Amino acid sequence: MQSIKSNAIEPTKYDLRGKPIGRKLIQLLPVYGLVLLTLFLVIIFSIILPDTFPTMLNARSIISDKAIIAILSLAVMIPMVTGKIDLTVGYGIVLWHVLAISLQTQLGLPWPVAVLAVLLLGACVGMFNGILVEVAQIDSFIATLGTGTILYAVALWHTGGRQVVGVLPDAFYAINGTSFLGLPLPGFYVLILAVCLWVLLEYTPIGRYLYAIGASNKAATLNGIPVRRYVMGAFIASGTLSAVAGVILASKLRIGQASVGLEYLLPALVGAFLGSTTIKPGRVNVWGTMIGVAILAVGISGIQQFGGAFFIEPLFNGVTLLIAICIAGYAQRKRRSAAAPDVKTAIK
Repeated sequence: MQSIKSNAIEPTKYDLRGKPIGRKLIQLLPVYGLVLLTLFLVIIFSIILPDTFPTMLNARSIISDKAIIAILSLAVMIPMVTGKIDLTVGYGIVLWHVLAISLQTQLGLPWPVAVLAVLLLGACVGMFNGILVEVAQIDSFIATLGTGTILYAVALWHTGGRQVVGVLPDAFYAINGTSFLGLPLPGFYVLILAVCLWVLLEYTPIGRYLYAIGASNKAATLNGIPVRRYVMGAFIASGTLSAVAGVILASKLRIGQASVGLEYLLPALVGAFLGSTTIKPGRVNVWGTMIGVAILAVGISGIQQFGGAFFIEPLFNGVTLLIAICIAGYAQRKRRSAAAPDVKTAIK
C-alpha cells in the first residue's frame, strides 16, 4: 500500500540516453505496457467485432457505464497515495444515491440542496474515517470496512428493503443524461476531476506531502509535515468523491435501492491498483488509474459482445485485481532493491 518516489524504476531521459532502441523499449515497457495492452485490445475487438465495437454507440455506452467506477477509483486512489485504503466508497455509494433521491421525494428539498447535503455527508463520513485511522489508530482497512458496513445498514434501514421512487426534476436527470460533443456528460466529469487531481498531486506542495506520507509516515513527521491533517484531508476528499458518484448514480437510475452499489467496489479497487502499475510504476497516480479503468471497460465490453456469461465481469475484475496486486508488489520490491545501493553509498 505504500506509495513512494517513482524514479527508482521509472527510466529517465538520462537512463535512456545512448542506449539502442531495443533496450529503450524494454525499459519503457513497464511504464507504458498497460497503455499498449489497452490499445491492443481496442484494435483486436475492433477487427473481430467491426459492426458493434468501434462505434460511437459503444463508446457512449462504455463512458456512461464506467464513469462512476472511474470516479470511485479516483476516490480510492487519494488515500492510497498516503498508504491507506478506503473501502467506504463501495458501501457509501449505496446510501448516497438513495439519499439523493429520498431527500427530494420524501422531504421535498430542491435538488441542488439535496445534492449539497449528500456531498457534505460524504465529506463528514470521510472525516470520521480519518479520525478512526489517525486519532484512534485503527488500521484503515478495518476502520473503513466497519464504517462502510454501517452505511450499508443505514441504507437498508432507510429504504426498508424497498425502492425509493418519485418524480424528480428534469435538471436532476440532466446530471447524467446530458450529452456534450456527442458523449455522455459524466465522461467530462471524470476528465475534469482527473486533471484537477493530477495537477494537485504532481505540481503542488500538497501532492508532495501526500506522497511523502505514503513513502514514510515517520520520515514525513520528522520533516515537519502535519501527517494527521493531510491523511484526514485525503479521506475527506475520498468521501466527497464517493458522494459525487452516488449523485450521478441516482440521476442515472432515477430510483434508489439498497441492492445497487456494492458491485462498484471491486472494479474501483482494481482500477486504483492497476493505476500503480503503469505510467509511474510502483506509485499510485491519476493517469495510471484512468488507464486501469479503461482496460477494464474495454476488456469487459469486448467480452460481453462476444456473448460472455453473466459471471464473466466479476471473474474478469477479480483476476485483474490479483494480477494488479502482484505487479504492484513486484514494482515495490524492485524499487527497494534499486534504492538499496544508494542508501548504502550514502551511509558510507
